[in-house]
Amino acid sequence: MYPPIEPYDHGMLDTGDGNLVYWEVCGNPEGKPALVVHGGPGSGCTVGMRKTFDPERYRIVLFDQRNCGRSRPHASDPATDLSTNTTQHLIADMELLREHLGIDKWLLYGGSWGSTLMLAYAETYPERVSEMIIVSVTMTRRSETDWLYRGVGRFFPEEWERFRQGVPEADRDGDTFALLAAYGRLMVDPDPEVRAKAARDWTAWEDAVISQEKNGKPGAYSDRPSDALLAFTRICAHYFSNGAFLEEGVLLREAGRLAGIPGVLIHGRLDLGGPLITPWELARAWPDARLVVVEDSGHTGSETMRKEIFAAQHAFAGR
Repeated sequence: MYPPIEPYDHGMLDTGDGNLVYWEVCGNPEGKPALVVHGGPGSGCTVGMRKTFDPERYRIVLFDQRNCGRSRPHASDPATDLSTNTTQHLIADMELLREHLGIDKWLLYGGSWGSTLMLAYAETYPERVSEMIIVSVTMTRRSETDWLYRGVGRFFPEEWERFRQGVPEADRDGDTFALLAAYGRLMVDPDPEVRAKAARDWTAWEDAVISQEKNGKPGAYSDRPSDALLAFTRICAHYFSNGAFLEEGVLLREAGRLAGIPGVLIHGRLDLGGPLITPWELARAWPDARLVVVEDSGHTGSETMRKEIFAAQHAFAGR
């Protein structure tokens, strides 16, 4: 990765509905604009994300999506209202940030949940997107969510049963989305110990799904500060129990709106939680996308995957 850098500008974007979204800009103020869209949902952007792009050639924009990271109010507080935290709200935040920074078009880069948000933004504002680099591709269709939080349990039956046992008995025998909604209710329980246990149970499952990957180190999801852990779990449960607030399958059906936007889809063949079928289907529907299958990578990436990411951003730098 490129050397560590510090932002030359940052701030809090007032969305007008009580939310303040943290943003920062690094690299070359005259460089090619690139927006980093973090995953989770609810993970927040990290210092390491600043180093993905060549700081001499790119104007690198990062932001914390609503209610996580340095954005406020924070989802770790059960009193924080998440009714104004939906995919549509996040799309509006991205567009407001683009206007605030005076950017005409920007490259979008991100992965996992970030890929869903990027696709939703690009299909809403295709004229504002110059290129896209999408890693560990998801479209957060209900079938994908059902696989991630139930289907893949056939590889980890003991761990999935513990995940299921994490909710009250009355909520254990419904479908996947009822299970996720039950976790969402636990995350606003007045007892902080109940919230903390639910966050541990949720992230223990996330850790299990990547545990067989080369970079799937123990605690990859659960080893984070308590407030970040609570916000991550609560926002994930909020989005995934509600189908990401998207009409089912809409991102694939509307992929034709991406015509003219060059895209690189980079996906690990060994990604158990996000099978390769998703980027394969997207690449067939998006005429300007190129699918790169990384044979030695899962969801957490590999050196080969990093090389593919850098190759893509290098290729786009001069456009």
